[in-house]
Amino acid sequence: MNAEHAADGSSRRAQPRARRINDRCPSRVLLYGRAVPDADGYFSESIASRYDESSAEMFESGFVAPVVDFLARLADGGRALELGIGTGRIALPLAARGVPVHGIDLSRAMVARLQAKPGGDAIGVTIGDFATARADGSFRVAYLVFNTIMNLTTQEAQVACFSNVAAHLEPGGCFVIEVMVPDLRRLPPGQNAVPFHISQNRWAFDVYDVATQAMSSNYIEIIDGRAEYSYFPFRYVWPSELDLMARLAGLRLRERWDGWTTEPFTSESRQHVSVWEKPAS
Repeated sequence: MNAEHAADGSSRRAQPRARRINDRCPSRVLLYGRAVPDADGYFSESIASRYDESSAEMFESGFVAPVVDFLARLADGGRALELGIGTGRIALPLAARGVPVHGIDLSRAMVARLQAKPGGDAIGVTIGDFATARADGSFRVAYLVFNTIMNLTTQEAQVACFSNVAAHLEPGGCFVIEVMVPDLRRLPPGQNAVPFHISQNRWAFDVYDVATQAMSSNYIEIIDGRAEYSYFPFRYVWPSELDLMARLAGLRLRERWDGWTTEPFTSESRQHVSVWEKPAS
């Protein structure tokens, strides 16, 4: 699965099925980017077991309902493909709206949580790197939410993801990404780290490399009197860069919003929801 930031930068995610699982990526090393420490990528059993609880706010209806409304409108009765489906935060309520959903995810541990939930056995999932793994059939809409595009830690992988999605979309279909706008304005001169959470037992900060667009979210947490450290690498990406990736894949920008409730995207927006369309002919 895939580690995510919340699109507004305030909360980090650390992103199947049941009818069938297709194993398309048996290696412990992703096809792009650095090797990961587990066959499930950065979402091993230890992360998956507490993922929903640690991201509880993002599972609330106030966050989920606008996403499902937006995606259901684009699906318009067709099939939906979620890249980084994880434990089903969006897939399950979208399927409950009558949209046939299929997912791609690297983490079997996250997928197992999806399968155990009501309705999870009705959602098919392909196990693999969503930059390259192929699912059967075509789709009306494909989507990557909660900053998951940044889990692909090279530009090459992000470009490959757009190409892969374009191959899955039917003519007139759409690709939707929810992702933060790189928050470099928060970096003081000469500093490469920005804290985003400080409490009595948990500290979290982002580290940026502006030369490579690499970044990481770092967490230190005190659990039962012992400190635990976790690290998730990302590659931040600009809206204009995503537009170029889309063009290379034969897609064109259809709309861009500040969020799922279609507020205008401006120079002050800290996140965006963008929709690219595959030409109908």
